[in-house]
Parts: sequence; C-alpha cells; structure tokens
Amino acid sequence: MTYFGWLFDGGNWEGSTGILARLAEHLGYTALTLLVAVLIAVPLGAWIGHTGRGGFLVVGLANGLRALPTLGLLVLITTLVGLSLVGPIITLIVLAVPAVLAGTYAGIRNVDPAVVDAATGMGMRGPEVLWKVELPNALPLIIGGLRSATLQVIATATIAAYVSLGGLGRFIIDGLGQRDFGMMIGGSILVALLAIVADLLLGGLQKLIVSPGLQATGRTAPRRLRAVPTRPEPVREAA
Repeated sequence: MTYFGWLFDGGNWEGSTGILARLAEHLGYTALTLLVAVLIAVPLGAWIGHTGRGGFLVVGLANGLRALPTLGLLVLITTLVGLSLVGPIITLIVLAVPAVLAGTYAGIRNVDPAVVDAATGMGMRGPEVLWKVELPNALPLIIGGLRSATLQVIATATIAAYVSLGGLGRFIIDGLGQRDFGMMIGGSILVALLAIVADLLLGGLQKLIVSPGLQATGRTAPRRLRAVPTRPEPVREAA
C-alpha cells in the first residue's frame, strides 16, 4: 500500500501541479487531438467509402501511420518546431487518424447495397445518400474507430511530459526521475482509469445515438446479403 498511498494523499490533488490540474491538461490534449483527427478522418473516410475510390489509400495510411514510432516522431517534430504544444498534438493526431479513418471507411463500405439502391430509387442524390443513409448506418463502426483512437491517445498523451509539457504523464516522468515510485505508479493508474472511463462513456454514447438494430455492427462488420437460390417448382404435366 506504500506505492498506492500517493493517490490518497489529499495534498497531491491540489494546486497547479496537482492531480486535478494535470488531469485537465491531459483531457485538453486528448480533446484537441480527437477533434482535429475527426475533422480530417471522417470526411475523408466517408468520401472514399462512398465513391469507392482510393480504398488502397485508407489501407496504406492506416498501416503506415500506425507503424511510425511515436516517440521518435515526437522528437523529430519537436526538433523542427521547438518546445511547444504543436509537437505532441501533431504526433497524437498522426496516431489517432488511422483508427477513425479506417472505422469511417469500413462503416460506409459495409452499408447494405440494397439500402443504398432503395435510397437512390427514391430520388436521393449522392451527397444526400451519404448524409441521410450511409453515415447513420455506419455510426457503429465510426464510433468504434473513435473509441479505439481515444484509448490510444489517452495512453500516448503521456509523451507530452517528455518535452516538458503537462498532463498525467508528468507524474510518470517526474516520478521516474525522482525515483518516487509512488508518484510514477499513481500516474500510471490514473492514465489507465481515465482510458477505462472514456471508453465506458463512449460506449454509453453509442447506445444512445445508434439504433438497437445496428448495435452489433460496432463489434463486427455485417456480412453482405446474398441472394438465396430457390428450388424451382416441379412442372406438372397436363391432364
């Protein structure tokens, strides 16, 4: 209990360097990152999924950006732009975009073609089909991508402390430097708890805004409907 006692010390929660202040900084980094990532990835993924053009781009971006070493990218960007919030935010955006982009693209592409054909037959044009039919049906996978990106960003936003910024990562870096293992472990626990709470909140949001018939889509992509062959009726001979 020695290491965990740091969390229950009321003095560690107060002040500009306390837990509440660092938590607010961490949430600010996460919210800004996800906002920019959504503004980039959702329109791009929706357009590619709707038109069917550039699907290879989604696969290439998702695999390529995920393969980048986060800490190395942070050091590179910080070297170019200096010690500021720009470096960590760009690094986190690069980390968040692939999950949201892949979720949006997969959600649009997995919409039942029969539903799209019916909307087109009712006179809807391309953009109208996208906004009124495809995006609502793709919401489970879009939110699934957002949940994945949120977990990754919350966990990785600790790197902001590596370039002398704030956030919960400050406790991990400072605790390691000061050999204060209670602070280091406490900071790690706070990051893990924040990720769990954020995922639960997004899961609750998904249940609120997604119709029950589409809930399962957030866990597994729907299979394309196939025509079931019917057995021909036997030909009766004329009497």
